[in-house]
Amino acid sequence: MEYTNYNCIVFQREGKVLRATLNRPDARNAINPELDGELVRLFWDVDRDPDVNVLVLTGAGKAFSAGGDIPGMLASIEDINMFENGYKNGKRILQSMLDCEKPIIARVNGDAVGLGATLALFCDIVIADETARIADPHVKVGLVAGDGGAVIWPQLVGYAKTKQYLLSGDLMTAAEAAQMGLIAFAVPAGELDTKVTEWADKLGNGAQKAIRYTKALINIGLKQQLAAMVDAGFALETVSSRSQDHAEAVDAFVNKRKPNFTGK
Repeated sequence: MEYTNYNCIVFQREGKVLRATLNRPDARNAINPELDGELVRLFWDVDRDPDVNVLVLTGAGKAFSAGGDIPGMLASIEDINMFENGYKNGKRILQSMLDCEKPIIARVNGDAVGLGATLALFCDIVIADETARIADPHVKVGLVAGDGGAVIWPQLVGYAKTKQYLLSGDLMTAAEAAQMGLIAFAVPAGELDTKVTEWADKLGNGAQKAIRYTKALINIGLKQQLAAMVDAGFALETVSSRSQDHAEAVDAFVNKRKPNFTGK
């Protein structure tokens, strides 16, 4: 299979390993509508590709992904249809990640924030530069953490830590994330590719049916949890996108000032 119909993701094959790199480095790989649409297709395409045993997902430049982009937030304030389209795509992306039988390794080369963190955490093995930062700061921009974070974080670290980080939006380092079990590995930057290659080889050269069906079995519970929460999560995030606090947060970001939240 050729991946020629992508503009915001670049691909590199290494045997049966396919590396997909989010390629908006000037925007810290923030997810604009075009990249959003490509992510909807990515995991389905990989699942159907007979020449891929393992997908490695990473980001170009210094970040894995900064999540939703500010221009998109500004536009969605004016046009609710943009937010609703993002909700539909977000749901399809998460479902397709769990449905993809091929193991997905997140190579977290830099910050993974908001939807960027959710993308990483829905991967099967997360390997990060120990200095990369991970956060789901939806609340800091006046939004509900509805794009999957509220689904996956409790499964990984329990409710106490989930509430600590999702209600505050605070950042943590990848080293802290690995220590609490949010991700699998945090390694020095110079060892990142070695560790990713080690796991890509381990998974890519193993008994493929056994590995894929084991992933499918493990993901049954995650699929049930996603199905139970995803519509409510995106619906509540859509409601919060209409709030004055969200508009204030976006304006404050654009004008490089501290937001003044009023609870409205």
